[in-house]
Amino acid sequence: MSPGAQSKRHIAAQAAARIQSIGRNGEALGREGMVTYGRRLARVLSVPVLVGLSWTLLGCEPVMALLATPTPTATETPTPTLTPTRTATPTVTLTPTITPTATVTPSPTVTETPTVTLTPTFDFPDVTVNQQAHCRYGPNKAYLHAGDLYDGDHGVLWNRNYDGSWLWVRFDKLWYACWVSASVVQVNGDIFSVVTYMNALPASTLYGPPEWVKAERQGDEVVVTWAKVNMTEDDDRGYFLKVQVCQNGYLIDLLAATMGTTYSFTDQSGCEGESGGQVYTVEKHGYTGPASIPWP
Repeated sequence: MSPGAQSKRHIAAQAAARIQSIGRNGEALGREGMVTYGRRLARVLSVPVLVGLSWTLLGCEPVMALLATPTPTATETPTPTLTPTRTATPTVTLTPTITPTATVTPSPTVTETPTVTLTPTFDFPDVTVNQQAHCRYGPNKAYLHAGDLYDGDHGVLWNRNYDGSWLWVRFDKLWYACWVSASVVQVNGDIFSVVTYMNALPASTLYGPPEWVKAERQGDEVVVTWAKVNMTEDDDRGYFLKVQVCQNGYLIDLLAATMGTTYSFTDQSGCEGESGGQVYTVEKHGYTGPASIPWP
């Protein structure tokens, strides 16, 4: 045996003794310490020698396992599991589409225009005064004076009394109508083309109606009396009587004006209906309310 081999064997014996010591005291050296020591011994001895020694002397895990350069243990790197990020799905808000509603324009209804039939306008007769005269508030000289008329005054005939002897005329120069005698005017047209009419008397409240009105019959004559109404001289226009009496078998209307306090009427028998009448106080502005005549 060559001196080199003897030297390695000697070293191996020492190593074996050391390894056995390590086997008994492994706790003190620990696995890492044994590995470190084995690596140092491997640089001196050949691998076959060590392998044999390990199986002969140790009776434990082979020295090659101790001397081997540890193979790095592959550490399993966990593959990251991608957790899907929840992307919020946008809420779709449906915007209603406005469908324009067609506006129905109604077709105009064609209304036939009626044919206008022209109605002839009544042409009131013209009236011209032919002498100075009075216009009055009623169709009789017994009524109050309403206005002065002169030759040439023009007016329009509106109405008449029952026989056409008095005319209700609207003269151009007056703002009201009044009564004029047909004998003092010229009428251009037919008097009887207008209708009869009786206006209301102008009223006065300055004085009261007559009092103590009485009526006495003497055959066909009836005498009416009353008490005097005190009025100023300027206002006093006397009294006005309006009666209905029976004459010749007919009831007729009579009018009378007087400055006194008594008046007589002819009233016969033989008429259908009753006679009667009223008496008024008259002042220049108009007529008071009437007092009834107690007809006998």
